[in-house]
Amino acid sequence: MGHRACLRLLTWDVKDTLLRLREPVGESYAAAAGALGVRLQPEALGSAFRQAYGAQQRRFPNYGLAQGLGSRRWWLGVVEQTFRLCGVRDERVLARLAESLYRDFCSARTWETLPGAEETLSGCRQRGFRMGVVSNFDRRLEQVLSQCNLRHHFEFVVTSEDVGFAKPDRRIFEQALRLGGVRPEQAAHVGDDYVRDYAAARAAGMHSFLLAATAPPQAPAEHVLPSLSHLLALLGPA
Repeated sequence: MGHRACLRLLTWDVKDTLLRLREPVGESYAAAAGALGVRLQPEALGSAFRQAYGAQQRRFPNYGLAQGLGSRRWWLGVVEQTFRLCGVRDERVLARLAESLYRDFCSARTWETLPGAEETLSGCRQRGFRMGVVSNFDRRLEQVLSQCNLRHHFEFVVTSEDVGFAKPDRRIFEQALRLGGVRPEQAAHVGDDYVRDYAAARAAGMHSFLLAATAPPQAPAEHVLPSLSHLLALLGPA
């Protein structure tokens, strides 16, 4: 990577970099509906969720902060619309499902740590790196990280809801650099999305690594991590 000896801060994406859903969204939604006596197919719910989520993102970017919505109301709207698209019309049932799933998605029952995440984070700290999170997650992320026993690895957690800017906006990375007290060239970001993580961090002047099973042609192979554990080899011995 060059300048590796100058690195002082590592920032991390979370979803599909450090944590992933234990099961597809459709499965979780079908189980929640089943608990209320509503039988729906996971595949149909998964498709409806993608439709509702995409529409909500386009209409109210970054949790509708500019429209005064906020993540809780934003997500309740996504869940309710998902079930409406699958034919659920009872408003009381919709409200109960939305509240239940909003709560469940804060929990370690819903999320699991990716292979190598704990060892890699520990290894980075042992090598003396300062650590932070830069994520387009909502304010529940602090709770999710704590529930999954990862929060202690990080000095700070920057979410797009908290700062008002979502990746790939460089301002979310600039906030992390301020919190870390380092210059861009002293920091590297690790994430799984080429545009929002890898390219966006580099546009902010940082180094970056892309977690990807296969390297996209735009990313140099030495910047691509086939798995999290590959990062420690790149960073050198503790």
